Amino acid sequence: MAGPVAIQQLNALPAAAFVACLSDIFEHSPWVAEAVLPQRPFADVASLHAAMVAAVDAAGPDAALALLRAHPELARRAPLTAASAAEQGGMGLDRLAADEAARFDALNFAYRERFGFPFIVAVRGQRDRAAILAALAARLEHDPPTELAAALAEVAKIARFRLDDLIAA
Repeated sequence: MAGPVAIQQLNALPAAAFVACLSDIFEHSPWVAEAVLPQRPFADVASLHAAMVAAVDAAGPDAALALLRAHPELARRAPLTAASAAEQGGMGLDRLAADEAARFDALNFAYRERFGFPFIVAVRGQRDRAAILAALAARLEHDPPTELAAALAEVAKIARFRLDDLIAA
């Protein structure tokens, strides 16, 4: 659907349209929308978001890892969903100076090697690119279980931003 939709309108969509409308709230993971379909109707964005986050939590570690791996690396020239392109572009991650791009590349590589999935942060929640780089460097110090939880928490933040964009208040 183009533009904001009312929660009542979203609730009333046929199943396939509901899933299609929410398919990219969690990056390349329409299964999250499918999982919450039987829980309709949702009273508001908060209840829909909570249900979607709970579906991710209930899906288990393999599904969580696949969800994280579906996200693009930051500041990489790669095919992005429209939402990811807008989020990264809004922070200027698509137009870095050579030295800044090299720093992102090095840290992204180290992060993926350590944890097995890309670094994920809610870009909209950051003040600037330096803060993102600092967060990336700091989170490299986490142990794997702590970082898995941190990455999933960031995915939940991103999903809320996307739901807020999609659903009219």
